[in-house]
Amino acid sequence: MLQVKVEADRIWLGERLAVSLQRTLRIPDDGREYPLPPGLGRFPVHRAADYADRVPAAWNQPHAFFIPMYQREALWLSFSAAFWKPNAVKVGVGEINAISGAAWALDLHSEPQDYMVCPPQPWLDGINAGDAYIRQFVAMPLGQGYTIESHLTGVERIGGIQIQVYDPLPGRFPDQPPVPPPAPMASAGGTYRARGGAAQEMGIAAGGKMKQRIYPDPHGID
Repeated sequence: MLQVKVEADRIWLGERLAVSLQRTLRIPDDGREYPLPPGLGRFPVHRAADYADRVPAAWNQPHAFFIPMYQREALWLSFSAAFWKPNAVKVGVGEINAISGAAWALDLHSEPQDYMVCPPQPWLDGINAGDAYIRQFVAMPLGQGYTIESHLTGVERIGGIQIQVYDPLPGRFPDQPPVPPPAPMASAGGTYRARGGAAQEMGIAAGGKMKQRIYPDPHGID
């Protein structure tokens, strides 16, 4: 099992893959297509176990985390991964696969592809809505029928985002990173995208419509 930890508001899933939840603008849910909105910084990530006496009982799991988020906000997922040994990644919203829009399952499927490979996939902005469109990750109150899980399954049992990470088969990639090339004279860190009330338990719903590419698996599912 991969070790899970939080450092600098990034969730590390193993030693090579980090996920951050990026704050962004909530686009209108009016049926029109909008460009992918910019990143406005990372949401702070908290381990649910550290707040066991204040969070819902369902959150008290070893690898459960939460973020503070207003309904007027949206989020996208940013992935930082090792180029020399990629990971397959599945993202679920409730019991729905955000990449394929189908029911959540732990197995990887290639037709259609229901997972990402990181790298090359740099981010995920929302939930597959068909016809190459996605709908933004937004927060809505649980128990009122707003979440994507409720719309597609009729129940709200999970509500949040689930991330499942898979290591490649042994021998497919090196176990140690190659010798790095000389460092450039200047570099910038962080995530960059050049593109145009009282606290309560929230779930992930589908917001406004955008387009995003899921990169094909360059290595094959086997």
